[in-house]
Amino acid sequence: MIIFTPVRDIKNNLIIRGYSVRRIRDLSIPATKKLIIILVIHPQMMLDIFFPNRCIRCNRIIDADFPVCNLCFDQIHFTHNDYSEHNFVKEKCNLLFPIENAFALMQFEKENVSRKLIHELKYRNREKIGKILAEWTTERLDFRNQKPDLLVTVPLHPRKLKERGYNQLHWFAETLSEFYAIPFDHDVMKRNHYSKAQALKDKQNRLKTESTFSMTKNISGKHILLIDDVFTTGNTLASIAWEILKSGDNKVSVLVMAIDE
Repeated sequence: MIIFTPVRDIKNNLIIRGYSVRRIRDLSIPATKKLIIILVIHPQMMLDIFFPNRCIRCNRIIDADFPVCNLCFDQIHFTHNDYSEHNFVKEKCNLLFPIENAFALMQFEKENVSRKLIHELKYRNREKIGKILAEWTTERLDFRNQKPDLLVTVPLHPRKLKERGYNQLHWFAETLSEFYAIPFDHDVMKRNHYSKAQALKDKQNRLKTESTFSMTKNISGKHILLIDDVFTTGNTLASIAWEILKSGDNKVSVLVMAIDE
């Protein structure tokens, strides 16, 4: 009979997921049954054996908590933007709307890891990548004395949210909110019209198509950090920024996971 006990100071026992099992090697049962016992108690071990985590780009087996291997990670072109100084993101935003500060984590390159990361995050149900990208952001982004008052993400249309099951920006924003101690409100903006995925649009159509947004709350006198995944034409960010700017004495800064240069 196998005896399960909470882990305390038990010696010579196998520790598995918060419980100890008397040394399995001493049990008088076949080895296959011993393996079954371990896998039943620790199902993640079974997943790791039969479905190991692989690098999203080169397919190498890697640690379960990471999306890319070290070799592919080194191929990511981080922008090294200075949030409060002039940079390429701020320059592009300034052509579209008044902006305070801007930051992009990495360059969006079609044949590189950054594109694969965003694609997996948005379309392959890899929501946790958003948290990892946020952690990389905290290692590189310093607000200094220009910390925003509120984090706001680009919203999905309710139909798109139902199709995808999640907003790819929420875990990213929640992680930043916790790290920087800045409130995050995912209900400030509403997307009024449904549109097909950006990945399915060519650049010309993205330039012509403007999604309509509206604010759901009265906000004034705030410095709002607007968060999106990829900066392409900037039309979506501009549409939201103007709604924020016309709704009181607000200021807008921008943070994107990647910028398409």
